[in-house]
Amino acid sequence: MSAALPYQLHLPARGSTGEAQAFADLMRSRRSVRNFSTKPVARETIAACVDAANAAPSGANKQPWRFVVVGDPAIKREIRFGAEAEERKFYEERANDEWLADLGLLGTTWEKPFLEVAPWLVVVFKLMKDDREERVSDQVYYVNESVGIAVGLFLAAVHQAGLATLTHTPSPMHFLATILKRPSFERPYLLLPVGYPAEDCTVPDIQRKPLSEVLVFDRG
Repeated sequence: MSAALPYQLHLPARGSTGEAQAFADLMRSRRSVRNFSTKPVARETIAACVDAANAAPSGANKQPWRFVVVGDPAIKREIRFGAEAEERKFYEERANDEWLADLGLLGTTWEKPFLEVAPWLVVVFKLMKDDREERVSDQVYYVNESVGIAVGLFLAAVHQAGLATLTHTPSPMHFLATILKRPSFERPYLLLPVGYPAEDCTVPDIQRKPLSEVLVFDRG
């Protein structure tokens, strides 16, 4: 068993409810963006966002994630071509009519030029074994849940930094592991272009569910 440390409680300046509501208001302004500016984003900014994600809880503290950050234009182009090949098959062969109708409300297509325009592509991999030097076993637990929480923190950090992103999931995503030369125990989980939104950027006019539809106390 590892040594125990005293827990350091965060003391919110505006009180618990005030800080929680302020954070909720900030997150409510977050939107998925497909129209990026070419304005550079510092490596240190992206590293800080990944640092926030790395604070996520995980099954048995295995931390089964890897954030591969791509800024090289040639590699970004490879990723775009790979993603568009899979997306074209999805739109033309794999998706049923209902799925395509739902996507039609968002105006998306198989073309993904933002994968070259955004200054950074962050490819999140889930680790199917613990590869740390100091470990009890190679086994990992609740991998999808753990990586999902880490990605959520990354999205929040990106928005806090004044940047925009998009959760892109070309399926299947094996091409990402091939292009980025990742080991076989790392499986692609999500592709996130990150940058500033373009000056003329627009987003679909959609609404979130009201709190009354997603919140239940006790048995309702």
